[in-house]
Amino acid sequence: MKTTGFKKWLVLPLVAVLALTAGLAGCGESNGGAQTTSPTGTVDTLSGTLDIIGSNTVTPVSTRWAEEFMKLHKNVNITVAGPGSSAGIAALINKTTTFAQSSRPIKQSEIDQAKANGVTVVETKVALDALSVVVHPSNPVNTLTIEQLSDIYTGKVTNWSQVGGNKAPIVILSRDTNSGTYAYFLEEVVQKLIAGKQDKTLQYSTSAQLLPSTEVGITQVAQNANAIFYSGLGYVTSAVKTLTIKKTAESPAVAPTLATAKDGSYPISRYLYYYTAGEPTGLTKAFIDYALSTAGQKIVEEEGFVALK
Repeated sequence: MKTTGFKKWLVLPLVAVLALTAGLAGCGESNGGAQTTSPTGTVDTLSGTLDIIGSNTVTPVSTRWAEEFMKLHKNVNITVAGPGSSAGIAALINKTTTFAQSSRPIKQSEIDQAKANGVTVVETKVALDALSVVVHPSNPVNTLTIEQLSDIYTGKVTNWSQVGGNKAPIVILSRDTNSGTYAYFLEEVVQKLIAGKQDKTLQYSTSAQLLPSTEVGITQVAQNANAIFYSGLGYVTSAVKTLTIKKTAESPAVAPTLATAKDGSYPISRYLYYYTAGEPTGLTKAFIDYALSTAGQKIVEEEGFVALK
């Protein structure tokens, strides 16, 4: 995990001319069989264009994968955009992207919409993440339970003194509603599913500030001693402090790390996903294979997330 400085992710531009139609499933195939020699000296027959749209959380990893894959295959062009998991899944349903990248599982209602539009959704797990709860380094609070987090994010607890901190109002920061992380945190933490007693009536407090990206949330916490936010592990920097989390009051406090996400001891761990229209073939499959390869999974850990193997 990188711990110095803020990350400035390169997000490749979403090319307007790729407003693909119903034939997008063929986008992953070769566009004419142009041949080049790969860096390994073998003949490279891969060519074509891929789009990856969706989760802001997954974007850093997808961008690295895209950059490295295009170095290996000179006739391939890949664009990456991170407007949110819901936006990516909607694009897949509407046949305007090759991949929907998501930080939450696709909903049954979305699968049904896709099927109604002639799209059979196929899921691929590409990485693991430990969703980190972050505060300002000066905040004396070091540990929270899922119950306490729920109370904060629903507005039941409004002052840090109520959870062992300073006498100061809690500034609640959240991702926006397009974010898969927003949806995951709502169900697993706000509604206390992780603690085994989900209450679907619970919702984010109206005082929660909804933010367009994880980077903005990290920046605001670094500048506000009373703020709290949740972030993918790969975005955490030394400018903020991660809290240890207890599943219940009696559970051990566990820090978000690569090791605790991998062994399942950190309560707020989750998979990151790619969704495609049908089983990946051709160029689409080649890219998925690269993402899941040893080299691709090494990039996952370089970006502060958790490799599948």
